[in-house]
Amino acid sequence: MRKYLFLFASLNFVVLFSWGQNWNNWRGPNFNGSSNTTQSLPIKFDSNTLVKWEFELPGPSAGTPIVNGNFVFVSSIKVNDESSGKGDLLAFCFERESGKLLWRRNAGSGYRPGGADGFDYQLDSRSNYASPSPVTDGERVIFFFGNGDLVSYLLDGSEEWRRNIQEDYGDFCFQWTFSSSPTLFEKKLYLPVLQRDQQAHGRGNASAKSYILCMNPQNGKTVWKHNRPSIAKMESLESFGTIIPHKNQLLIAGGDVLTGHDPRSGKELWRWGTWNPNHKEQWWRLVPSPVVGDGVILVCAPKKAPVFAIKDGLKGTHEGENGLSWQTQNEPSLTSDVPTPLFFENKFFILSDLRKALSRVDPKSGKVEWKLELPGKYKWRSSPTGGDGKIYIMNHNGDVLVVSSQTGKILHLAEMGSTYDDNTRSSIAIAGNQLFIRTNKILYCIQ
Repeated sequence: MRKYLFLFASLNFVVLFSWGQNWNNWRGPNFNGSSNTTQSLPIKFDSNTLVKWEFELPGPSAGTPIVNGNFVFVSSIKVNDESSGKGDLLAFCFERESGKLLWRRNAGSGYRPGGADGFDYQLDSRSNYASPSPVTDGERVIFFFGNGDLVSYLLDGSEEWRRNIQEDYGDFCFQWTFSSSPTLFEKKLYLPVLQRDQQAHGRGNASAKSYILCMNPQNGKTVWKHNRPSIAKMESLESFGTIIPHKNQLLIAGGDVLTGHDPRSGKELWRWGTWNPNHKEQWWRLVPSPVVGDGVILVCAPKKAPVFAIKDGLKGTHEGENGLSWQTQNEPSLTSDVPTPLFFENKFFILSDLRKALSRVDPKSGKVEWKLELPGKYKWRSSPTGGDGKIYIMNHNGDVLVVSSQTGKILHLAEMGSTYDDNTRSSIAIAGNQLFIRTNKILYCIQ
């Protein structure tokens, strides 16, 4: 009886909080980092000001808070033994209005990649298995972890199904911890695994192939698995990006190319490449996901390479200027190694973590309309989010910068992290008139 009362109350809150006030996946309701909110968002806040509620989490995660109705979902780790890497993979659900913990689940299966060091919560020192963001369709929430665990919970916290992708299809072949987030689109669940075709540090299958996986979100069973070939080499085959739906296609960047796929079969509809001529660079793993805006698809080449705007609506195979709308040239700040750009108010906002600059760019021409040099010594790596005329970004120390989308002026710098925090990388979620900010230690609801 309690379960049904819980679900009834949940449905009531879903009605109260409209779809535009949800943040159901890593890049929000529009899959581009922008919010549909018509409410005023906070400007001057910090860890003590305008805090509606906060919750201390047991460990860090690069995953973004996910918001649906009166529910907030967060992934995390709990370190049991730092010297050996022993720990738990955790799924949290909070009540959005009060911050009350509704349920907490140990989501990890304990699966260890073959040849690894037996780490339970991380594979390398730069990240951990809780880096992917959860995703929800309002009926269930699905958590993915970098060790391959994929787990679905109903809103009352009961486990619906689970599987391990490495156990089903072979150990991942990545230099670093795999961290792509799953995507829900048209009642299907998608996950890209773009990996190298040889072992990495003794891990994985030497004949591994990159693939896209489509699953039934109600039971986790595979609908189709489509191999995605590339002639890229070594680490350049690896991508940590997420599938972005657009015009009934699945967009995915990695392996030195951008491709569009049929969501019903995975069939490749078109491809453009490459930002790596002759595939001579072997260490160009890709982190940013593609972002669509005003007739072009933006893809960021790795390290300090340019950003490319690919024409929307391509068919077949294209390379070089064939299919290219524009690329950044003679502007060193227009590059992004880790953050995914934002499309908001008909403009692109490109955050360069290596050049420490945020730029507003015209999607038609690639012209820079303003550029902001970012303060402080820490890296700015969380992907920018936008709403109510404001851009929100966060650096490794947990400082949140509020920037005017029109002028590029800094409106506020909020200190949200602890003094010695580093490597904070979660993006900020926007829902209604609230911000959800995850530092290494605390989840904040700002209103």
